[in-house]
Amino acid sequence: MTLTRDTDRAIRRRESVFERLAAFSFRNRWRALLLWVVVVAGITVASTAAGSAYHNDFSLPGTDSQRAATVLERHGSAQADATVQIVVRAPDGIRDGAVERRVKGMLGEVSGLPSVTAVRGPYEDAAAVSRDGTAGYATVTLDGEAENVPKEHVRKIIDTAGSIEGDGLETAAGGDAVRGAEESEGGAAEGAGILGALVILVFLFGSLVAASLPVVTALFAVGSSIGLIALASHLADVADFTPPIMMLVGLGVGIDYALLIFSRYRGELLRGATSEDATRRALDAAGRTVFFAGCTVIIALMGLVALGLGSLQGVALAVALTVLVTMAASLTLLPALLGLCGYRLRRQVEKRAAKARAKGRTEGARWRRWATGVQRRPWAALLVSVVALGALAAPALDMRLGFADAGNDAETKTSRQAYDMLAEGFGPGFNGPLIVVVDGSDAGKSTGNGARRTAGTGAADTASQVRDVLERTPGVAATTPPVPTEDGSVATVIVFPDSAPQAVETSRLVDRLRDDVLPPLEQRTRTDLFVGGSTAATEDFASTVSYRMPLFVAMVVGLSALLLLVVFRSVLIPVKAAILNLVSIGAALGAITLVFQHGWFGVEPGPIEAFIPVMIFAIVFGLSMDYEVFLLSRIHEEWERTEDPQGAVREGLAATGKVITAAAAIMIVVFAAFVLSPDRMLQQFGLGLAVAILLDAVVIRCLIVPAVMQLLGRSAWWLPSWLRRALPKVELEHH
Repeated sequence: MTLTRDTDRAIRRRESVFERLAAFSFRNRWRALLLWVVVVAGITVASTAAGSAYHNDFSLPGTDSQRAATVLERHGSAQADATVQIVVRAPDGIRDGAVERRVKGMLGEVSGLPSVTAVRGPYEDAAAVSRDGTAGYATVTLDGEAENVPKEHVRKIIDTAGSIEGDGLETAAGGDAVRGAEESEGGAAEGAGILGALVILVFLFGSLVAASLPVVTALFAVGSSIGLIALASHLADVADFTPPIMMLVGLGVGIDYALLIFSRYRGELLRGATSEDATRRALDAAGRTVFFAGCTVIIALMGLVALGLGSLQGVALAVALTVLVTMAASLTLLPALLGLCGYRLRRQVEKRAAKARAKGRTEGARWRRWATGVQRRPWAALLVSVVALGALAAPALDMRLGFADAGNDAETKTSRQAYDMLAEGFGPGFNGPLIVVVDGSDAGKSTGNGARRTAGTGAADTASQVRDVLERTPGVAATTPPVPTEDGSVATVIVFPDSAPQAVETSRLVDRLRDDVLPPLEQRTRTDLFVGGSTAATEDFASTVSYRMPLFVAMVVGLSALLLLVVFRSVLIPVKAAILNLVSIGAALGAITLVFQHGWFGVEPGPIEAFIPVMIFAIVFGLSMDYEVFLLSRIHEEWERTEDPQGAVREGLAATGKVITAAAAIMIVVFAAFVLSPDRMLQQFGLGLAVAILLDAVVIRCLIVPAVMQLLGRSAWWLPSWLRRALPKVELEHH
């Protein structure tokens, strides 16, 4: 008896943290499930009661556009607030008596609506009427930034503007506030993704109960994460597009992690283990992989915080929290669900296995034959794969970063209609004006001859000189007279390019103004001149992302490679993993460029959202480690057991090929479903993630990895002796 008791104590001492966690959740399954239900319900109730305070902060301290915005806000300029353009068009001319009465009546109603501070119509401003007199616009000034004005107030403006349409009179409302108010709530994409994932899981396991467990785990994790971020939005800047991104990543990662654990659980049941032992062994093996992979994703996302890109930091923290909660649900909630459904799952697993044996099917036989075929011709598999991925990645070299504007919206939206009417009546550059800010607020500055001047007079005089120079600048279609701020110390000149906001020519004009045109004026007048406005801010954001991207990539790749070095105790495997992940991400960005920038498949051509490359890189690089670690851990296990490098690759792929393919298929379905979203940013995000996972699971894991491992042979596991002694021992498999 004493020997048995001592042996039991020794076994318990050897149990890993993951085994103990699994045992606790399994034995206290009802408590664990109830705790998760209470947590999700409590978070949901609290977030519903508190509401959300999402805020888009695209400020970039130190950039020209940000300095321009800061000066305007500090000196009380109305141009610091959002505006709505109400565009009217009539074939008989907008100065026709009947048309003028209808338009003035409508603008009078708009002036009395909530959030409206001023309305300036085409009949008070001759510049607001097209040359042929058939089109004009009114500027409606709102009482705050576009994202902070209630959407219902903006929708009221849209409805009021549209109320006078008919008898040849057309109206449309444009501006950032209008685009935000027209955004769809979504939901169809998420539902389609969940349904597609459930179908794949049912096909994989042959059981609705087994298929539902990963989905339920993911839904619990996503539900609690969204509520937490809604509460956190009151304390920090979190962009309003964060929830759908969290849902997209949470569903994909949640189902993926739960599937890896459940697949190992199923394998242990087939080996004759009890439900509790199968759960403990599954978490001890696959649970470690999930933990490592989740930490890698979080590290990659934390790299985004170092970029210092306003709302992107909030998005990165939100998605990292989602991955963390998803990882916790996979390691605590899933064992409890396995305990609740243990008997039914065992019966279904054994029944399905018996049918497979009756038909003469062996687990992993097809993948073993596939690996053997690749190993026979490793150079052919490697070269064909690399050339194909390189060809797909090539368009990414020509990627133009920016932000979609109303010109990329559907033609049925009023924002797109206003965009087209303004472009036709006033020129393409009218939809993306530049704001040149003349800051004469420093009264202590001296003029060229050493005399002092009054701030207000200096700003007005300089603004007139600036306008004269701008009108003669190539690429400028028109300018407006200087508009002073309330205190008169700052003035603005609005510049209309002769090209569209997203055109390369407009980008070159911004650079020309900042580098060549305005600096001589600054030196001559001793006045600060800034180029601002949404178009200039987009250029600044895109250039900042491009400038900081190499440091971000180096940091994420370096940390991830270091983790792989410690886990697999190999120099070449981390290098191989980093290179292959970069190739798959490059190919995904190339696919996005072809579809959204070059307009393949009928998509409206336009720039790639400026933060899409860094977000996709962070998320895909982390997710790719799931399959890398899952596959290589099994290969490493076989290598340590047999020291046969070729056999280890075959057995590793045979053991994991089916699971990796199914997990990838689920993530592809979930991500690709977001291409159905009406939001262009989510479409790009969904397509990029889906393509990256597809290439990673099919081309890299099934072709390139077996080929490279075959060519490397024993050297794949080479590690200098001095480094072997220095590195800590970290095991993915508990012995």
